[in-house]
Amino acid sequence: MQSREKDNIIFIRFFPDEDLHKKLKEACELHNVKTAVVLSGLGQLKKFRLGYFKEKNNYTPEKFDDPHELLSLTGNICQHNDDYELHLHAVLGDEKKSVIGGHLIEGKVEITNEIVILKTHVNIERKIEEETGLKGMFIE
Repeated sequence: MQSREKDNIIFIRFFPDEDLHKKLKEACELHNVKTAVVLSGLGQLKKFRLGYFKEKNNYTPEKFDDPHELLSLTGNICQHNDDYELHLHAVLGDEKKSVIGGHLIEGKVEITNEIVILKTHVNIERKIEEETGLKGMFIE
């Protein structure tokens, strides 16, 4: 992983076989992120899982092993205790240009990932909402 920050914008590059979630959390720690917005993300992922929220406690996860182009990555990040909560959604395309998308649960870098995040100073917290079972975003 490589990263550089200027004016609260952090450019991050991930390399083959790096775990996107793990390395994104490491970059946040390195740059003292409290909260951030994912501005863009592209590259290629393999061995990734996408989810679709169907009902309480059911994200209907589906695993994809083959490489797909990461066409778009969006979401937000907030610090929680000594870790980070990542809420990421992704759009990915296969070799035949078929597109899939959903909540990005996990993924490994195939060739590269280039991600840009905006560091913010907004205090947010994620808490489980009883009715939906989701970790809702609460703004302090």
